Amino acid sequence: MTSHRITANSVLPATRVPLTLRTADGLRLVGEAALPATGPLTGVIVCAHPLPTHGGMMDSHLLRKASWRLPALAGIGVVRFNTRGTSSAAGRSDGAFDEARGEGLDLAAAVDWVRTEGLPAPWLVGWSFGTDVLLKHGLLPGLPGALLLSPPLKYTSDEDLAAWATDGRRLVAMVPEFDDFLRPAQAATRFAGIPQLELIAVPGAKHLWVGEPSVRRVLSEIVSLVAPQVPVPLPTEWPGPMVQHRDLQLPG
Repeated sequence: MTSHRITANSVLPATRVPLTLRTADGLRLVGEAALPATGPLTGVIVCAHPLPTHGGMMDSHLLRKASWRLPALAGIGVVRFNTRGTSSAAGRSDGAFDEARGEGLDLAAAVDWVRTEGLPAPWLVGWSFGTDVLLKHGLLPGLPGALLLSPPLKYTSDEDLAAWATDGRRLVAMVPEFDDFLRPAQAATRFAGIPQLELIAVPGAKHLWVGEPSVRRVLSEIVSLVAPQVPVPLPTEWPGPMVQHRDLQLPG
C-alpha cells in the first residue's frame, strides 16, 4: 500500500461523533468526539480552545489537527467543543463568553460525556484562553492532569495556581520562545509555586504554533502524556486512506 505524506490538510481515518453537551446551567454546547476507527483506544483528551472573542473555537488549528491525526496515529480519542457563545463550522453553542467563569461548567459537561460513555479518564489539553479555563476549573475528580499550550495566565489567579500545587496532579506547560503573552522566563516565575509543574520551553515557537514542526511537537507531547507506550515523534506518512481538507480556518 502506498504511503501518503501527512500535511496540514491531512485528515486520517477516525470515527467522528457530533456531540450536544448540556451544562449544569442549562446550556447546549456543540462538540465532536473523534475516536479510533480501528485498534485499541489508548487514552482520551478533552480540549479547551483559544479565546473566542479573538477567533478561538473548537476548530482552531492545533485542536482540529489533533482530532484529524491522533485517533489513527496513536489511538487517542479527541473531544472538542465550543465553549458558551462560541461558533464554528459545527454550529454555535448557547450562552455568552464569560471570561473563564461559566466556561468551567462547559468543561465539566465535556468531561461528564467522556465518563458517561465509559471511556478512560481524560487528560485535559488547553490552548491560550483554554489554559485559563483548565487552571481555574480543571481539578475535576479522577482526572490524571493537564497540558497547557501557550498559557497567558490572563484569567488565572494566584489562588488557582495554589490549588494545583496543593492537589499535586501532573501539570505540563509548553511555552513558546516567542510567545506574545508569556515567555519561558516569565512562565518559570509565575509557575514557581507549583512544584510538580513541568515547564517545556519550545525554541522558535510562537503563540499560535503555526507550521508543521510546531504542530508535530505539540502532538508528540500529547502522545507522550496520554499514551506513553506509543513511539514519538509521530510518523510523517500514513500507509492507508486519507483525505485532504481544503477549508482550513486560521488559528484562533
